[in-house]
Amino acid sequence: MPPVKAIIDLSHPLSISGGSYCSDHPHYSCERVCSIAADGSNVSLLSLGSHTGTHIDAPVHFIEGGASVSELELSALIGPAVIIDVRGKKPRDVITWEDISPYEDMMVPGVMVLFCTGWSKHWGQEDYPASPRLDVDAARKIVDQGVRVIGIDALSPDGIVPKGEKATHEVHIEILGRGGIIAENLNNLDVLLEAKHPVVSLLPLRLDGCDGSPIRAVAWTNEGERDGH
Repeated sequence: MPPVKAIIDLSHPLSISGGSYCSDHPHYSCERVCSIAADGSNVSLLSLGSHTGTHIDAPVHFIEGGASVSELELSALIGPAVIIDVRGKKPRDVITWEDISPYEDMMVPGVMVLFCTGWSKHWGQEDYPASPRLDVDAARKIVDQGVRVIGIDALSPDGIVPKGEKATHEVHIEILGRGGIIAENLNNLDVLLEAKHPVVSLLPLRLDGCDGSPIRAVAWTNEGERDGH
């Protein structure tokens, strides 16, 4: 393996004050239950949801009988990635196949497709849910190329519908229903735009039967592969 030039953290930090934008999703908490002073070591009780912070969705999140996190092939979650630059999109804009087609030749089996909307800079802010969203027909065409992992630096590839409207989750159902995996709330994807051949890891915790998992998403580039060198 060539020398690694840089490790790029693609995860958002979890804190007591943030990490979940959905009222029905559990929030992160970290409670000290043992201390060095009283018990000789520090131990904490963690509480969080399967879709808290930067995380992946397994097929069973929306598909009855779909694969759980513990059943996913780890090889699908470590590998080369294509970073699609759609930072010009406005709030709640739709990402269409026209935006994606210039990258079509790079979409081959084993490659992850990650959308850089630039929305990660809104993390922790009230407008974070108003991100651009992926068109379901575009999602279908990506999966048709043999791509299994699709990620975005926003809350959901479906977007979050305004209050009072009904969510369809059609992009989730299209991807997960065909055995794919979705990564959400990614960070720092803009750092990878100049990388020629970024490698990404989206490994989950080994949670038996679970529908998703928080991840420490990271990417790296090999020595000499950034800035065109």
